[in-house]
Amino acid sequence: MRQFLRFFSFGAQFIAATMLAAMFLTFLLQIFSRYVLQTPFGWTLEFCLILWVWLVFFGCAFIVHEKDYVTFDLFYLSAPRRVRQVMALITCAAIVIGFGWSFLPTWEYIDWMKIRKTATVKIPFSGEKIPMRTIFSIYAIFMITVIGRYAWRFIDILRNGPPDEDHEIPGHEPEPPHLRHGDDIV
Repeated sequence: MRQFLRFFSFGAQFIAATMLAAMFLTFLLQIFSRYVLQTPFGWTLEFCLILWVWLVFFGCAFIVHEKDYVTFDLFYLSAPRRVRQVMALITCAAIVIGFGWSFLPTWEYIDWMKIRKTATVKIPFSGEKIPMRTIFSIYAIFMITVIGRYAWRFIDILRNGPPDEDHEIPGHEPEPPHLRHGDDIV
């Protein structure tokens, strides 16, 4: 299972890096067409925006870990272990319920977006403009991933307690080193 997760993580990072490289190259092409050719390409700006939307939601769904998010956990860390477990369970349940409750209305809106199409970006093989449903479908994938991740996290917290490792600061000791009587006192 760990090998599969490692392969999946590497694949997701490769896809995100490819999207970022495509966005950067498109941006350079946009600059070249505007300032060197004096004829800006209309599709480059829209394509960069599409890639940005996909990069943000794809990255948040498959690459960013819980410990990478900015959290305000002052009350969480000062609470006893049992209270932290309850707080973490409530948070996970709220996220699963909130995303689950809003998924169908969100999908209905994304599906409705199939009638709208991109202004300038076209599918290379058919020449048709891309439906907005295709572009915003990454948000539905993001929602499903978040629901699954936090449902699994809820079960993990029930089994193993609160996830304190997500709140560790890299290079910071959780407890200050204790001084022996008389050491390092000026």
